[in-house]
Amino acid sequence: MQLVLATTNPHKVREMREILGPLGVELCGLDELGMAVPEPEETAPTLEGNARIKAVTYARALGQTCLADDSGLEVDALGGAPGVHSARYAGTGTTRDERDRANREKLLAELERRGPVSRATRLVCSLCLAEPTGRVLFETRGTLEAVVAHEPRGEHGFGYDSVLYLPDVEKTLAELTADELHARSHRGTAARALHAWLLTTSEALP
Repeated sequence: MQLVLATTNPHKVREMREILGPLGVELCGLDELGMAVPEPEETAPTLEGNARIKAVTYARALGQTCLADDSGLEVDALGGAPGVHSARYAGTGTTRDERDRANREKLLAELERRGPVSRATRLVCSLCLAEPTGRVLFETRGTLEAVVAHEPRGEHGFGYDSVLYLPDVEKTLAELTADELHARSHRGTAARALHAWLLTTSEALP
């Protein structure tokens, strides 16, 4: 089974391939299509809404079934922020790596400024699958509970992974192996729900 993953983020493409590839789902990132499609404005107030915007827009533009992901970090002490603004939380940086680093630094600074508050947080992944007409076929959501660390640790992952600590294994997400991460991550949970639906649905996908 082949699907277009509606993202130009190479980290997301790699991670989703690692999760869905062994399950028999092949993914093609937007950069591999050789077609220039204007990036839609993500104007929805929720991750689910933005995933839907991307899936529907790219499916219609490409004439192919498209899978879109919108993920974010919700920190309790920050009232659920950065939420839908997670990817551009700090608003600085010209490359993905620069933006990721600025986002992590801002997150740690905001929590330090608040003093001894709860550092409980969760990563949320919303997936949406849409067919070429723009009809939404399936939507799902995965979460991962964690704690914001006081400093980055680990060399793997991307985004906020190096500052998200898992007390039960005493590691940040960036210290986990790929298999360990995918077994419990928000994106892994959502992707497995998608795969279960693909196996049981009566919808015939191309």
